Amino acid sequence: MESLSPLEKALHAARALVLADLVAGDVAEADVVSLVEDSVTQRRWWVEQWPDGVEFVAGLVAQDVQDALLERYGRWPLCPVCGSGDPHALDVEPELGPDPYWVCSKAGVKVAAVGSLGWATGGMQSS
Repeated sequence: MESLSPLEKALHAARALVLADLVAGDVAEADVVSLVEDSVTQRRWWVEQWPDGVEFVAGLVAQDVQDALLERYGRWPLCPVCGSGDPHALDVEPELGPDPYWVCSKAGVKVAAVGSLGWATGGMQSS
């Protein structure tokens, strides 16, 4: 059996993390999952051009899907921290770095690592 390259491992991990957050937000419909696949395809090309960016793939895929969802459906993921005021989406930080987190920029808090929104929102928890 052939082992996966670091790029393929990073892409598979990014896909899994973003899908976990979509499932936690109950928005993992088929057309939304296709947005994840589109991003993974684009990011494969991006990392092939810039191999040092492989550790940034999860955050970039999360941002890509967030941007695509905003264009088609609205804000995602909505902030679970702020109980009042206008609903607003979480941001991915760092914008270009390893170990991405969903953060509420209004409250200035880290909400959850990308892939762990279910824990932060009281949704499905993986073991």
